[in-house]
Amino acid sequence: MPEIIILTVVLALLFDISNGWNDSANAIATVVSTRVLTPTKAVLLAAGMNILGAFLTTAVAKTIGKGVVDPKAITEIVVAAALFSAFSWNTAMTRLGLPVSASHALIGGLIGASVSYGGYGILNTSGLIKIFSSLLISPVLGIVFGFFLMKVILKFFGTLPSGTVNKHFGKLQLLSSGFMALSHGSNDAQKVMGIITLSLVSGGFLHSVDVPFWVILICAIAMGIGTALGGWKVIKTMGVHMLKLEPVHGFAAETSATAIILGASHFGLPVSTTHVIATAIMGVGSTKRLSAVRWGIAGKIVLAWVFTLPACAILAWAICKGINLLTG
Repeated sequence: MPEIIILTVVLALLFDISNGWNDSANAIATVVSTRVLTPTKAVLLAAGMNILGAFLTTAVAKTIGKGVVDPKAITEIVVAAALFSAFSWNTAMTRLGLPVSASHALIGGLIGASVSYGGYGILNTSGLIKIFSSLLISPVLGIVFGFFLMKVILKFFGTLPSGTVNKHFGKLQLLSSGFMALSHGSNDAQKVMGIITLSLVSGGFLHSVDVPFWVILICAIAMGIGTALGGWKVIKTMGVHMLKLEPVHGFAAETSATAIILGASHFGLPVSTTHVIATAIMGVGSTKRLSAVRWGIAGKIVLAWVFTLPACAILAWAICKGINLLTG
């Protein structure tokens, strides 16, 4: 049914916009909180680099498209339920000022809707192990990379006056912030490309999970629009409330996160850019002293992460069941 495909694409783009809205903090929270860029300039830089990053690869899109469930084992309604669930969660958390993982929301929604439709047997176990492994390992790498890069910077520049250090790293942070936004587009925009392609395959409009150019284009633009909206409450949580950042800290956190995310995108591994940049900030802050990180705020963020996947899975499962009852 063409109407279902159109609805799915619309929901996918709304999710993509909500993803950019929440995740704009990933790229610009540090550069705004350190006052290296004004909020308007930071948002425009992030939006542009997000769009560019979406064109780098489709490896992650293919992983999402066939790594969770066989595209031919589900219907477009299943995909639409997953997207509505993830979009609703993203929007609610953004309004609360909590950074969440769009990856967990989308994958959780897809798992819940698929199980509701065809049971656990239609899930791709090996693909899910690969996806969950990358989602679990990447935040740990964020802490480790952030901590050690900051230690290296302090070793070479720690004896210089803080004003001098921050002056030079403020300029470098323009680069690190831009590349962080590029890496975000290279991973997060891919997830929506994958979900739209999955829907096209399940509906018989495509024969394989190869992302059409028009899908890449509309997903890139939607991600850019979402980022341009600027999730200001989330930006304050990430860049102000969790840790008092200076340009050198912002550079270390963004550079660490970018390396991890671009590496994951290259190998087709979906990661939570939110988790990676947040844990990189925690790692950087820990080099000052553990108490420098406001762990109460960090704890609330972690709780939002923990509940994202199961909450979206349950909601998508319920939506699918409701549709079956109404149409059955």
